[in-house]
Amino acid sequence: MSESHPVPATPQVIAPSPTSSEYGDSNGNPYFPPVTRSSTKKTTSQNPIADEKEQQGNGEIRSRARSRSPNPTGIRRRVTGLPPAKSRQNSVVHKSKPLVQNGHLKDIPDNGLNGNLLSPDSAYFGSSYWRAISRSPSPLGLIPIHRHWRSFVHRHEVPRKALHVSIGFFTLWAYTQGVHTDDIYPWLLAALIPITIVEFVRHRSESFNRTYIKVCGALMRETEVHDKYNGVIFYLAGVWAALRFFPPDVAAMGILLLSWCDTAASTFGRLYGRYTPRIRKGKSLAGSLAALITGVVTAWIWYGYFVPSYFGFEDSFMYQGTFTLPTSIRAALNLSKEAATVKGNIALIFMSAFSGLIASLSELIDVYGLDDNITIPILSACGLWSFLKLCT
Repeated sequence: MSESHPVPATPQVIAPSPTSSEYGDSNGNPYFPPVTRSSTKKTTSQNPIADEKEQQGNGEIRSRARSRSPNPTGIRRRVTGLPPAKSRQNSVVHKSKPLVQNGHLKDIPDNGLNGNLLSPDSAYFGSSYWRAISRSPSPLGLIPIHRHWRSFVHRHEVPRKALHVSIGFFTLWAYTQGVHTDDIYPWLLAALIPITIVEFVRHRSESFNRTYIKVCGALMRETEVHDKYNGVIFYLAGVWAALRFFPPDVAAMGILLLSWCDTAASTFGRLYGRYTPRIRKGKSLAGSLAALITGVVTAWIWYGYFVPSYFGFEDSFMYQGTFTLPTSIRAALNLSKEAATVKGNIALIFMSAFSGLIASLSELIDVYGLDDNITIPILSACGLWSFLKLCT
């Protein structure tokens, strides 16, 4: 049976010979068998696409794409803004040297005035608590402040604002002691003249300016080192003008609004001004609202407590505790003078509301770029005087 029906032999399959394209690449390299995808990726990634310019046949230059290949060293590193670890280890960070060493003030270089001379970093006394009692913004440090709070003190001008606010309390104390305005403004003028001369000399003598900043730097701003005159000059000038040319109660209100409303506007404007609309450069809605509210409270304290509690509404005062509508308005409404007059708390409410409005507007208005320490008391006194002239 096996002889009549022989088993056919297994056919031999011969693979066709590779063509020239399969035998190698265009460079004549020998044929390679198939490999895995990971091996292929490693092999193809060894030839990055260079970032170079390629010359075209027609003479044009075309930029080739950037290389998308991995790091040739094979080290994978996250893309950050930091330099490599080795370079970071070799780099040395040098701390800024304080102006105070071993508890003694070092000499300030001549070119220090061009930098941040009033910075609180200029004082450092060690690591213990008592030695950490540092100074506030000026190099000598008139007011000792713990060094952990010195940045806050410098940023928010705490010594300057403390002096600013204290003038209002001094005004109230002087009134309770029976000091009249005619007794004050001659002394203010006597202080204004030498201070102005000192400021004039300071801006023309660098050595004197350096000594001046050591003593009074805590009460100054950075812009007052070289560019501007000290705000004390404008403060004294504004207070002197209010006391010299306006009635006593109006002049006192002008000083109180300068002392408290300007400080409130500056403080709340820096804290919350970024969250409210900006009215003009350097003025925000938050600061204006703070000045308005503070002005209302100030007028209520002055006319509602201090004036009636001590000397009453003197004859020299413009506000006598009553309000009367102007004659033109009474004629238009056909009202008698008695019917158009309000007294007591109702009149105090009107006076307080208008004082707050005047305080906010005087803090907001820019008069030819003048310092607000001179514009606020004069504008506030002018506004209150005009209002009381019409309604009393």
